[in-house]
Amino acid sequence: MIIAIASGKGGTGKTTIATNLALVTPASQYLDCDVEEPNGHLFLKPKISDKRDVTMPIPKINEELCTYCGQCAAACEFNALAVIGKKVMVFSELCHGCGACTFICPEKAISETTKVIGCLEIGKAKAVETDELDFAHGISNIGNPLSPPIIKKVKKLVKNDCFAILDAPPGTSCPMVQTLMGCDYCLFVTEPTPFGLNDLELAVGVAHQLKIPCGILINRSDSGDDQIQKYCQREAIPILMEIPFDRDLAFAYSKGEAAVIHSQSLREDFQKLHQRIVAEVEK
Repeated sequence: MIIAIASGKGGTGKTTIATNLALVTPASQYLDCDVEEPNGHLFLKPKISDKRDVTMPIPKINEELCTYCGQCAAACEFNALAVIGKKVMVFSELCHGCGACTFICPEKAISETTKVIGCLEIGKAKAVETDELDFAHGISNIGNPLSPPIIKKVKKLVKNDCFAILDAPPGTSCPMVQTLMGCDYCLFVTEPTPFGLNDLELAVGVAHQLKIPCGILINRSDSGDDQIQKYCQREAIPILMEIPFDRDLAFAYSKGEAAVIHSQSLREDFQKLHQRIVAEVEK
């Protein structure tokens, strides 16, 4: 079962929910897909046992075969190639590694080399119970504009025999969409504010487009109004959990600790959340 924990905006508590849920779920796997700024490791404190580079293909021009016809540049949707006189310029920062230029070149003058765009770190974290928690996250290189290729590599680590929790990037752009694709369920973490509602509506729209069932968790539920509840009622979206402001949770967060380790009541709440998610997927 693959579950994405997502939000339409940053700062809603998405990683807090994802890490605490992972710690109380038996046979679970935590995969941080927020590769531009992964921070789940700050709370889970895993022991990293494996590190792998993530690469993507970049075109390489054979000047001896190239006739400078310009078909490669015309085929590139991202303007990563330009033919100027007797010179083909490759802008690797714009390249998406789609391979269109290599495919279309009539002289077979384009081959592919690789460029390192980030890395994966894989390890184990200690769960609340005796079981270990499988951990992995992707880290994008500074200046790399492409997150989806790294997210794809992170998702390939999903195991079929466990409860995989994907900590999605915030927002509704390509990285979030790439994370949600292929998931069995999505839990959206939101907050009861006008901004929270606006961004939640956008995020739910993405889930509907991908045909992924979803539920809502309202964080800091006692700090705003009831517009989130009314929206969920109109759209028939289940609210699986509401978390009012909790000093223990905030204090644990400030120290980089998971609240379920110290709070029995929060541990039970997150165990119930897991059960509700499973029930929703089984529907």
